Amino acid sequence: MKSVHPYHIKTITAYHKLMDLPKPEHPLVSVINFEDIKKLADEEPKALVHDFYSIALKRNFNGKIKYGQQQYDFDEGLMIFISPGQVFSIEAEGDLKHTGWLLLIHPDFIWNTPLAKTIKQYDYFSYAVNEALHLSDKEEAMLAGIMQNIHHEYLSTIDKFSQNVIIAQIELLLIYADRFYQRQFITRKISNHQLLTKLEELLTGHFSGDDLSVNGLPTVQHIAKALNVSPNYLSGVLKVLTGQSTQQHIHNKLIEKAKERLSTTSLSVSEIAYQLGFEHSQSFSKLFKSKTNISPLAFRQSFN
Repeated sequence: MKSVHPYHIKTITAYHKLMDLPKPEHPLVSVINFEDIKKLADEEPKALVHDFYSIALKRNFNGKIKYGQQQYDFDEGLMIFISPGQVFSIEAEGDLKHTGWLLLIHPDFIWNTPLAKTIKQYDYFSYAVNEALHLSDKEEAMLAGIMQNIHHEYLSTIDKFSQNVIIAQIELLLIYADRFYQRQFITRKISNHQLLTKLEELLTGHFSGDDLSVNGLPTVQHIAKALNVSPNYLSGVLKVLTGQSTQQHIHNKLIEKAKERLSTTSLSVSEIAYQLGFEHSQSFSKLFKSKTNISPLAFRQSFN
């Protein structure tokens, strides 16, 4: 019986060997044309985890890729970004038919460069699969062109400029991807507004029940999981739609419920704080004042 644990690939060279590809031109970076990956062998592990960054630009993939519990197809031009340590799985039958490019970057390749820090700031590396970047033909051609530039440099004779040239192209690729993701947030208005509606319904349910006194305030991670998106994606969408993060939405709902109970019940501030998931009333009062510029007690007294 095959192990259910993901197959751990520590080096780019090991990935090439697993995919029956020639040895990489550089041990810490590789650009692969997907047409060169012909088949997934029966004995090949389907769940993988890499110790390096993976950026895929794909089209017409006749298989399925799962990232966590999500699944997505490659009928159109799509990009997916996977950081070291993330698990994904591949399902395919027989010969693979797909086009596009795969860029593999070991963290050691960008060590001690500005990119080592900035690459971690791009939220899309933590996105779930159903949040892949959907590209227009023009956008796809532009990113494919950058991939080809990296591939050309990758195949050229290595000199003292090679690493800087490749890193500059990688940085350009990531900046364009960030721009296109922001465009995607804006153009996918219907689905994004549906997400906002579901968030409001979820928060209303949380703050209307009695679970807060037992479980405390819902976390951003808990809310994102309930909505089947990543925390970074959810906050990204909310920032575009409302200008506020998920945490701010949670606090807004909290303050709304706090005002309601302060103005319509005779419960003490401590009792209300406990009902809203606070272990200490001082923490509740501090948050309330930071959001309203008035203390809970002063707010209640304003109704008398």
